[in-house]
Amino acid sequence: MDTSETLKQAASSWAGLRTRVISGVVMAVMMLGALWLGGWVFILLVVAAALQMIREWDALTAKDPYYCKAAGVAYVAVPSASLVWLRELQFADHPHGGAALVLYALLVVWATDIGAFFAGRRIGGPKLAPVISPNKTWAGLGGGMVAAAIVGGICSNFTPYPPSWIAAMDLGVVLAVISQAGDLFESWLKRRVGAKDSGTLIPGHGGLLDRVDGLVFTLPLFALLLSLYGSAS
Repeated sequence: MDTSETLKQAASSWAGLRTRVISGVVMAVMMLGALWLGGWVFILLVVAAALQMIREWDALTAKDPYYCKAAGVAYVAVPSASLVWLRELQFADHPHGGAALVLYALLVVWATDIGAFFAGRRIGGPKLAPVISPNKTWAGLGGGMVAAAIVGGICSNFTPYPPSWIAAMDLGVVLAVISQAGDLFESWLKRRVGAKDSGTLIPGHGGLLDRVDGLVFTLPLFALLLSLYGSAS
């Protein structure tokens, strides 16, 4: 391959990465802004996102039986309800406890994705699930778990749950694994119908389901653990 072709490929890769970064920042700002405002602003954002996710699910299961459509409603509704429930929680000793809980979950999942991406690219090695997602590696999973543990421990400084930095790191590792499971499920769902992305809503990223697949699995688990072991009032 000559130098000019190499430069063209590098420029194309950079343009794609730049689009992904810009789209990711815009989504993060919207989410964090609504999270901070709370109330109907946050609920409306969650409802709008849920409707888009159901639309993408319907497209991915267009040729499946009707009960697959019904499963999609649960697939979207459970994490959406968990997200609203977490945001609305009140803590006697933490005035912004609900928002902090959601932020913890978001940051841990985002850290998992970033850690997995860079560890997988840098280290490579055996594939995690080659039939479902050829690009995922065990090294990527490990990198995601480490990143989630670090970020989870840092988040313990402002979140009311988990109760200690060690517990926050441990839970970060658990949520990282669950997040990657959600990512693999989404990959399987797309691969079975030959789709690269769940949609085209987000430039450089695909559909909304492509971006929140990890949260779909982690939010219900996080909400369940909090309801069992937390101390919300």
